Amino acid sequence: MGLLVAADQVDKVFSLADGGEYIALKGIDLTIKQGEFISFIGHSGCGKSTLLNMIAGLSLPSSGVITLEGKEIKEPGPDRMVVFQNYSLLPWRSVRDNIGLAVNTVYGDLPKGERRSIVEEHINLVGLQAAADKMPDQLSGGMKQRVAIARALAIRPKLLLLDEPFGALDALTRGNLQTQLMRICDENNVTAVMVTHDVDEAVLLSDRIVMMTNGPGAEIGAILDVDIPRPRQRMEVVEHPSYYSLRSEIIYFLNQQKRIKKLRARKTTAIARHGLEKVNLDLGFVPLTACAPVAVAKEKGFFTKHGLDEVNLVRETSWRGVVDGIAGGYLDAAQMPSGMPLWFSLGGHQDRPLPVVTSLTMTRNGNAITLARRFYDQGIHSLADFKAMLQQTPDRQHRMAMVHPSSMHNLLLRYWLAAGGIDPDLDLTLQTIPPAQMVVDLRAGSIDGFCVGEPWNQRAAMDGVGFTIATDREIYDGHPGKVLGVREDWANAYPNTHIALTKALLEACRFCSEPENEPEIREILSRRTYLATPMEYIQLGNPQATVCERNPALREYAHHLFFGDGANRPSRTEHLWHMTQMARWGDVPFARNWLEILERIVRVSVYSTAARELGLLDEKFTRGTIQLFDGTRFDAEDPMGYLNSLAIKRDITIAEVILDQPQAIAA
Repeated sequence: MGLLVAADQVDKVFSLADGGEYIALKGIDLTIKQGEFISFIGHSGCGKSTLLNMIAGLSLPSSGVITLEGKEIKEPGPDRMVVFQNYSLLPWRSVRDNIGLAVNTVYGDLPKGERRSIVEEHINLVGLQAAADKMPDQLSGGMKQRVAIARALAIRPKLLLLDEPFGALDALTRGNLQTQLMRICDENNVTAVMVTHDVDEAVLLSDRIVMMTNGPGAEIGAILDVDIPRPRQRMEVVEHPSYYSLRSEIIYFLNQQKRIKKLRARKTTAIARHGLEKVNLDLGFVPLTACAPVAVAKEKGFFTKHGLDEVNLVRETSWRGVVDGIAGGYLDAAQMPSGMPLWFSLGGHQDRPLPVVTSLTMTRNGNAITLARRFYDQGIHSLADFKAMLQQTPDRQHRMAMVHPSSMHNLLLRYWLAAGGIDPDLDLTLQTIPPAQMVVDLRAGSIDGFCVGEPWNQRAAMDGVGFTIATDREIYDGHPGKVLGVREDWANAYPNTHIALTKALLEACRFCSEPENEPEIREILSRRTYLATPMEYIQLGNPQATVCERNPALREYAHHLFFGDGANRPSRTEHLWHMTQMARWGDVPFARNWLEILERIVRVSVYSTAARELGLLDEKFTRGTIQLFDGTRFDAEDPMGYLNSLAIKRDITIAEVILDQPQAIAA
């Protein structure tokens, strides 16, 4: 397929009556190949129709250029035909004459008989032979839209542009027309671009789906490739393995844009008070037992105690929401998986390094690997048993889930599998799903197991749908679990606020570590604001014996360490291990300048200041080496030697990672 349309750094700005400007679209880069069906989807005001109109030549870019077959689009033309939602038929002309008007205008030099043949061909194409002599007011909405499509196709355009063509139709008519449009495009190799609000319509019709962010300044947020083969039948599409994942991806994007719009509307300028540069913060978290320090700091008043008067907790359903909030600047700070600051900084998000720093380890441990209960019943009680089962069922696709590429869940699961001779990318499939969805998917049988933080391992065991086959304390005892993360530019703009935030959460970590506070903490976490799950599933220390009655018995249980013995001090050695593991699996490059990167990202000085001001001993939490369950030792002095020694790994990229120079954002 050759390149047909290209948009290069296109902006669209509208002048306002008061002399101001409205930036509708910003930095649009897009290519469309011959024969592709592309859909634009997004909320109202995201510039979908504006972009379509510029491709049609009905409007021109304020900057940048859009080309058709290499020639700049400067005006409308018969090589691009638009089908609007409102049909746009001439009411005094019949179906045949409405189509004939377009054909006669474009192909006036053809013999009359040939033009008549083109009209009849396209009347037949959309199945309107019986209505060819009827006037528009004698047609149903679906029939009118078929006339509009026939009129557009009759002049044989290079590009068919559809602006919500089925939006005003009832569900049955819309479905029938979608099927006809699909057939016409497939049989005639039509290139089409469609604006839609309908997620299922986009998945059914499209080769690629362009998802637009909110306006003003709307951008292309992401482009989804629809890997469902053609020709497509509606019911077969629904049964395709990719259908629900594509649908979920679009719905997640649209919901996240809606949330971002609310956060953006509520966002206020920094309020300075108490010697702090900013006391009004939006702090993101994911509902896990590990969010206890965040919940306690809010409910017990530690934020307020340290001068942070207006801390709004933003509950994200997945770590992806945290990623979007930090990358977009909608969150000031967030509870993060321990590898996420490095993942951001090494270009894990959209292949662009975004320096994110951490000054506090909020939890250690707290994770486990769970398998479906059916495996336990089959006698699979160990890693060796699991490997033997995979070897015995090579034709069956086994799926396990984790929560984010940068999370300890992913790194621990992969490490555990690889240590047992199982390639996590070749011998099974790993997929990313939100923590709260794990038990549901395990019960439904769509996954065979998962690695996640509590309370979801306990819940799977107590509900009888899964069992804990390995805990993180068995694999890597004392590993960092969740950390405080902020963008580097934010930390530079609000240094005193950063210290105050670290102090509040560090004090909350100490509160969470005191056994007498456990009943109150469990009650707080059970609330709808946080985990929204019954208290019996929430354990901070060792759980009830009934959860762990397995044979053979577990040696350790995955409980959280919130405080003590320097546990909250960020460790560059540990973050270097994260870097090696993420590079091992191809998520980020290994930074040749890793010493410089760790110096920038791991803010030990902020932690030390916070601990000192709280009167806590700034104990050293250093690890010359890290000992793992398979006898392997990680030596921080020779990370490349360690990487090279690993038997199972992907092709490792080594690169000089250039971070933007530290900047201070406007306060």
